Amino acid sequence: MTDSNSQQPWKWPESHWRGLVDQARAGRAYRPAQWSGGKRCAVAISFDCDHETNELNDGGKSIARMSWGQYGSRVGVPRILEILARHDVSATFFIPAVSALLHQEESRRIISEGHEVGLHGWIHERNSALPYEIERELMLRSADTLERLTGTRPVGLRTPSWDFSPHTLRIEQELNLRYDSSLMADEDCYELMSNGRETGIVELPVEWIRNDVPYFLMHQPSGSRPHVPPHEVFEIFRREFDAAYDAGAVFQLTLHPHVISARSRIWVLEELIRYAKAKGDCWFATHADVAAFAKKHAA
Repeated sequence: MTDSNSQQPWKWPESHWRGLVDQARAGRAYRPAQWSGGKRCAVAISFDCDHETNELNDGGKSIARMSWGQYGSRVGVPRILEILARHDVSATFFIPAVSALLHQEESRRIISEGHEVGLHGWIHERNSALPYEIERELMLRSADTLERLTGTRPVGLRTPSWDFSPHTLRIEQELNLRYDSSLMADEDCYELMSNGRETGIVELPVEWIRNDVPYFLMHQPSGSRPHVPPHEVFEIFRREFDAAYDAGAVFQLTLHPHVISARSRIWVLEELIRYAKAKGDCWFATHADVAAFAKKHAA
């Protein structure tokens, strides 16, 4: 396509726009009739441990913003792990390899306490801006690094910023990953299709509504200063959970240690866990376990 036509999509031939759409598409839905242990609802809580890479990823050098990232590891993750342990809940932590190298005991502790560590890029890079060879090398290097640090090789990927390139799905297949958690084509798990072909990879979909960043994350240089009161964010998350529970589906949540762990916000996580636990028939599990169960037991 010429540069002029790329800015005029109404001129694209059908083969072109169909090719764009078909790069990564939802296939078969995976919703079991019931979840592990006969539970009605699966609860998949995740934490993206961006830490200092939240500043480093675009070449930033702000010492203040890197210290904010350090708060995520120094205060946030321990606070989160204490809550998860108190309520006997398993979760998934997606960690950029650079974050894991900066805070090596963190990823080891996460694994030792029964949680999952998943891929989240090398330095939280924008992978859609990278050629195939570089994206693949960074993903492979990240998997090797996390395996070396934790003793466990990651089986799932959440792309940094949920940014999916035309090569990402191919690379996930080449690395024999079992699931992805970056896309939004459904609320249930589903199989990822590539140009009409089955990939065997399960998507455990995300959504910005179920993410703390749109409500809380401030970026002073850009002038972005959102702030929704924590009780309103809790209410949004609770309603998302209630709908998932009523449907017998999966409730997936994405949080960030440097965002959710402030004293005025951390209660949102614990209260959500208490609320779901009170139902009596929710299965709290890692993303890997939810994706595997959904695929195996889909109705």
